[in-house]
Amino acid sequence: MSKLTVGLVQQSCTSDKDLNLAKSIENIRKASALGAKLVVLQELHCGPYFCQSEETGHFDLAEEIPGPTTELLGGVAREFGVVLVSSLFEKRAPGIYHNTAVVFEKDGSIAGKYRKMHIPDDPGYYEKFYFTPGDLGFEPIRTSVGKLGVLVCWDQWYPEAARLMALAGADLLIYPTAIGWDPRDEDEEKVRQKEAWITIQRGHAVANGIPVVSVNRVGHEADPSGVLPGSLFWGSSFVAGPQGEILTQASNDREELISVEIDLARSEAVRRIWPFLRDRRIDAYQDLLKRYRD
Repeated sequence: MSKLTVGLVQQSCTSDKDLNLAKSIENIRKASALGAKLVVLQELHCGPYFCQSEETGHFDLAEEIPGPTTELLGGVAREFGVVLVSSLFEKRAPGIYHNTAVVFEKDGSIAGKYRKMHIPDDPGYYEKFYFTPGDLGFEPIRTSVGKLGVLVCWDQWYPEAARLMALAGADLLIYPTAIGWDPRDEDEEKVRQKEAWITIQRGHAVANGIPVVSVNRVGHEADPSGVLPGSLFWGSSFVAGPQGEILTQASNDREELISVEIDLARSEAVRRIWPFLRDRRIDAYQDLLKRYRD
């Protein structure tokens, strides 16, 4: 498959899981009607971004995989004939939880899953309290539309993760995301943060010669503890081509379904003129396994 139409679902979320899922499913339907064969949902799309505070009760939001939500989403993928990338709070065992992306084949079966590897711990993003680091490695998921290098949010800042997915044959990189501003930030700082987020992911596309699909949530979500002013998620979901070119981008302040056709064959053409993988000095990179070169 050379040409692939991808749908990106950028939405706001409330505490009503059924409503959030209904909104996602309606957008999956619309994406399919537009010709999308791959649809990507944002990080933890079933509800609010609960990691703004540390509350043990939030663990009740997690569920097993497979479970009720994967059964529902698998049926949706089958009904509309799309490969679907979702993002769920996984209960693996008592006390062991993961931030997990699940990929469904167009027949509704689970093609594979990825457990988020890099786990942040910052004000408003207390993910280390909730998520055990992933243990499935950086392995692309084989689907009928190609090998998907699925990563999750904080992973998008790490070139090592993108590189390892590319070296394993990923046809494109996919980042379900939940990132936003502290409403107290100055406008100039907001611009710097969002541009850094876009730039680093465009850099992964360039360095590896493959497209990048990044899907973020949008809207303000209050801190349930009332300590912080909440997060203003900046949307701006986008797709970049293998030279980092922006193929499509959503707004930063409203819910949107966007779709775009990606020419996967361009990756081969780009890698022929920019053969970065060929020229890697793998004999000289041993110190990358160190935390820091003291």
